[in-house]
Amino acid sequence: MQPGTPPQVIPFLRTAAAYAWRLLVVGAVVYSLFALLGRFHEIGVAVFLGLVVTALLRPVANVAARGLPRPLAVALTLLGSIALVLGVLALVGEAVEGDRTTLVREFREGIGRIEDWLERPPFRLNPEALGDVQSRIGRFLSSHRSTLVSEAVSGAHRLVEVLTTLALALFCSVFFIHSGDRQWVWLRDQLPGTVRDRMDVGGRAAWRTFTGYTHGIVLVAAVNAVLVGLALWLLGVPLAVPLALLEFVAAFVPLIGSPIALAVAAVVALASQGPWVAAIVVGLIVVIGQIEGHLLHPLVMSWAVRLHPLVVAISVIAGAIAAGVVGAVVAVPLVSVIWSVWTALRDTGGGADGEGAADGDGTAGDAAAGDGAKGDG
Repeated sequence: MQPGTPPQVIPFLRTAAAYAWRLLVVGAVVYSLFALLGRFHEIGVAVFLGLVVTALLRPVANVAARGLPRPLAVALTLLGSIALVLGVLALVGEAVEGDRTTLVREFREGIGRIEDWLERPPFRLNPEALGDVQSRIGRFLSSHRSTLVSEAVSGAHRLVEVLTTLALALFCSVFFIHSGDRQWVWLRDQLPGTVRDRMDVGGRAAWRTFTGYTHGIVLVAAVNAVLVGLALWLLGVPLAVPLALLEFVAAFVPLIGSPIALAVAAVVALASQGPWVAAIVVGLIVVIGQIEGHLLHPLVMSWAVRLHPLVVAISVIAGAIAAGVVGAVVAVPLVSVIWSVWTALRDTGGGADGEGAADGDGTAGDAAAGDGAKGDG
C-alpha cells in the first residue's frame, strides 16, 4: 500500500455501513415521531381520531351529498354516527345495570368457590393464608384512602381531557370530511414544483393505506366482538355485551389487545361460573387468535399493506414504550403508511411518471375520497 493511500474496505463492510447509518436515521426519525406524539398526545390522538372518522364516514357523506348540499350531508352523517355510538353505550349501560345485582351476588359466591378450589389439590393453599390476603387488602385500602380519593379527583381531570380530545377530534373530522380535498391541494401547492408530483404520489399511497387499514381493523374488531359476545352469552357469562364491546376496542391494538380483553372475560367467568367455564374462555384466546391471524387479516386486510407479524409485534411494543397506549394503537398504521409511501415513491421515481402514477393510485379507490382524506393528514 502506497503512503497516503486510503485503506481498502471490503464491499460487504462498505454496504453494511451504508445501510447501518440509514437505518439509524430512520430509527431516530421514528423515535422522534413517537416522542413528539407522547409529548402532545391529546392533539395527536384528536387528529388521529379525526382521520379515523374521516376514513369511515367520508364515503357515507359522499353518497349523501349526491342528493343534499354537502354541509348538510356532512352534518347528517356525523350526527347519525354520534347517535349510533350513544345508542350502543346506552345499551351497554342498561346491560350493566340489569346484571349488577346478579353479578355482585355471583361474584361473592364465585370468590368463595375460588377459595375452596385453591384449598383442594393440587394447590392445597392454607385457608388462613387466603384470609390473611383479604385482610391485607382491607388494611391497604384503609391506609391509602386519601391516595384513592386523590386518584378519583385526578380521574375527573382526565375525564375533562378526554372530552376535550373528543371535541377536537370531532372538529377536525368536520373539516376533513367537508373540504379535505381543498386542504390537500393547498398544502401540496405550498411545496416547490419539483416535489409536488412525488408529494402527490406519496399522499395518495398514504391515504389509500390508512383507509384500507382503518376499514379492515374495524371489520376485524367487529367480527371478534360478535364471536366473543356470542360465546360468552352461550356460556352464561354475565356482562356479555360490555365484554364484547371491550373486545371490539381492544382489537385496535394488534396481537396483544384481544388476549387482554379475553383475559378480563376469563376472570369474570371464573368468578361467576367457575374454573371450567373460565378455561373455555381462555381457549377462546387461542381460537380467536387463529381466526384473526389466518383468516380475517389475510382476507380483510388485502387492500392495505400487510406487515409480517414480527414487524407488527415490534411496532406495537416500540409504540407502547415511546408513547404508551396511544403509541401502541398508532404504531401499526403509521408503519404501514410509511412503508406504503416508500414503496410508491420507489416504484414511480417521481417526475412526470410520478404524476401519472398518482392518477392511477387515485382511481384504485375513491379518487375524491383519496384526495380529500389525504388532506386530513
